[in-house]
Amino acid sequence: MPLRRVLPTAALALAVLAAGCGAETEKAQVKTGPGVTDDTISLGILTDMTGPFKASALTRMKGYELYLKQVNDRGGICGRRIELKQKDHAYDVQKALDAYFDLEPQVLGLLELAGTPMTAAIEPDIMQTRTLTAPASWAASLLGNPHMMIVGTTYDLDVINGLDHYKRKGVIKDGDTVGHVYAKGSYGDNAVEGSRFVGTQWNMKIVEQPISETAADLSQQIAALKAAGAKAVVLSTTPAQTAAAVGVAAALKWEVPFMVNVVGFDTAILDSPVGPAVEKQVSVVTSVAPFTGSQPGPREVAAAFNKYYPNDKPAIYVDHGYTVAKVFLSVIEKACQNGDLTRDGVLDAFHSTNGLDTQGLTSALHYSLVGRPSATQSYITKVDSKVPGGLTTVEELFESELVKAKGTRAK
Repeated sequence: MPLRRVLPTAALALAVLAAGCGAETEKAQVKTGPGVTDDTISLGILTDMTGPFKASALTRMKGYELYLKQVNDRGGICGRRIELKQKDHAYDVQKALDAYFDLEPQVLGLLELAGTPMTAAIEPDIMQTRTLTAPASWAASLLGNPHMMIVGTTYDLDVINGLDHYKRKGVIKDGDTVGHVYAKGSYGDNAVEGSRFVGTQWNMKIVEQPISETAADLSQQIAALKAAGAKAVVLSTTPAQTAAAVGVAAALKWEVPFMVNVVGFDTAILDSPVGPAVEKQVSVVTSVAPFTGSQPGPREVAAAFNKYYPNDKPAIYVDHGYTVAKVFLSVIEKACQNGDLTRDGVLDAFHSTNGLDTQGLTSALHYSLVGRPSATQSYITKVDSKVPGGLTTVEELFESELVKAKGTRAK
């Protein structure tokens, strides 16, 4: 009897030892590079935590943390815990460069790079270091960089989808005049391309009003669009500029509908004097679901946010951050399965990712063709101060026929 008890125990110990050795061997067989140790995978965040865009950045961070918690709670990736290394550039290019050169050697990839001028300054080095990077931007100009992960469709396609929604609802029709106020730069310049394309296809007159990123007074631009008889206005602006534009329209008693790119909206607007006018006149087009989205993905985000941040105000940027983390870590998981956690291994996994299901946080994402957007569908939402996050879905994900005609459909 004693002997029979010893033998199974010894056999069990050998089995456990063999399993442990197998796990360690598998771990050792994975190729690794910067940001990867035996225990951790480090990802970088380079964003504006103290400057003009800190509200959206800090809210987006909560989305990252919610998804990373899920992954780490189930054992991480390749037996390694995912951790974030954060740097604040306060929307200053030189600070961003200094922070980037300190951060880059420590991380496998950049989960966030925020700010158009910062991205432009850092992009050449990202090409050299082959660092997979998720910009906090949907500018089409980034599509040509094979190291950039844009989660969702581009600004111009969002505008096309937004105007298509207005046309189907009878807000605008062929031959009408549409205004477009846009902040000059990769964001606004790309967005206005959507209006121009719609104008040529539907014989509409597009009255453009370019402004600087820092413009505060939009009285002249809105007055000009009213005088031109615009039936609708697209705003590709900052949140402060969105509030300024709608405020001027309200003062002029001009109840024109505004279609706003998602980066031009912030829930803080609803607490300002122009909040009622914004709620009445503004729709927001977005390729990322709002916080109140009805699909499984947004519902999962809302449940996690309400559990871990019960005293915080939600916003669509929570969903954005969660979605980016979900997509980025899906790519890293794929690289792990391929046995290659080097930067080249991550890029190979990224470029072979197609049909990635985010459960309605975005439409299915495709990354195999450089130069094409990862998605072409958008949500249309309306501003609603009564719901968490301030946006209610009025049309689920869809793609305008004009987007297909533009020839940029993701394959």
